[in-house]
Amino acid sequence: MSDDTEQNGTAKDDIYTNFDVLLRSILIEYYERTGKLKKGNFIALLIASGEITSMAVASIKDGSGMKKVALGAVGVIALRIGLRYALSGPLGIILAGATAASLVAYFIRNRREIAGKIVRNRQLVAELRESFEKLQSDHRDRRLTRDQLTLMVDGLKQRFLTDLD
Repeated sequence: MSDDTEQNGTAKDDIYTNFDVLLRSILIEYYERTGKLKKGNFIALLIASGEITSMAVASIKDGSGMKKVALGAVGVIALRIGLRYALSGPLGIILAGATAASLVAYFIRNRREIAGKIVRNRQLVAELRESFEKLQSDHRDRRLTRDQLTLMVDGLKQRFLTDLD
């Protein structure tokens, strides 16, 4: 399978059938569009998206406290997103580390602002999930064709990105 097929084929199509893949693609696109400039919004979205929930729960259970949970969670997610840069060589590894450090430092300085945005972003993510599941149900029940589903999910993604700002 060629690189072009992998980029434009099945892996890309997963956003139309898997909510987690759709959410990750939104996170990456939001980061590339405005997340670098609006770090507070991006960090609040990461926390609200649930991408860090399992790590946060584990940290709470071991008694390490909320500050450690927040710092660790933001760092892990920033590294996860930065890892795609790591695949591009030594410069990519430096960029991945700088991304994580920058987001963690920003979170520490602006935690109140970010905390206020988390609630709104959780609501937006919940609405996105509900709409996505409705589209999936309509497609399974043959009320939407594959082309219609693709168009609707793309529109849902763009509306979500617009609502974030």
